[in-house]
Amino acid sequence: MTFPIANILTVARIIMIPLVVVLFYMDQHWAKAATGWIFILAAVTDSLDGYLARKLGQMSALGAFLDPVADKLMVAVALILLVSYDPPMLEFIKFDPHTLITLTAAVIVGREITISALREWMAEVGARGKVAVSSIGKVKTIFQMTGLSMMLFREDVWFIPAFELGFYCLVAAAALTLWSMVVYLRAAWPDLMRSGVK
Repeated sequence: MTFPIANILTVARIIMIPLVVVLFYMDQHWAKAATGWIFILAAVTDSLDGYLARKLGQMSALGAFLDPVADKLMVAVALILLVSYDPPMLEFIKFDPHTLITLTAAVIVGREITISALREWMAEVGARGKVAVSSIGKVKTIFQMTGLSMMLFREDVWFIPAFELGFYCLVAAAALTLWSMVVYLRAAWPDLMRSGVK
């Protein structure tokens, strides 16, 4: 049995995660840009593997399992790295950026835990389709991956304040994260009530 190209890209995305960690903590100046570019490459494979799986008819149970695992690992690791980092002051918001980043990370991680648990429970009662990925979730993912990629550069890219712009994208992703969580919970609420969940 051949290993589908879509799954190869997903595995490659997982392998890139420890590479991002190593580059993030390297002292060399070029490592900052490399961290951002590797994360961008990983984010691109996130869209590409799903597209290829559908286009080439290579949908598989393994791919369906690995893809969300890779996505969540990427986001969680990137957030942990950024929370551990002493960020520069923001130009447009006069507030401690470390506190803002930590709160944003807590919102995103908390939502992922909540929705993952909800989807698992809905699958058990045969209503998994009610909490399938929505258009809001897809837009959230775009903001989230864009924001994290820019923040991982940790310095301006040419004349663009990449870190600060990335932070605002991440805040937008956190807001969409909460919105999508409300949408999912509303869709699942009748099933939760019928099953007597308190």
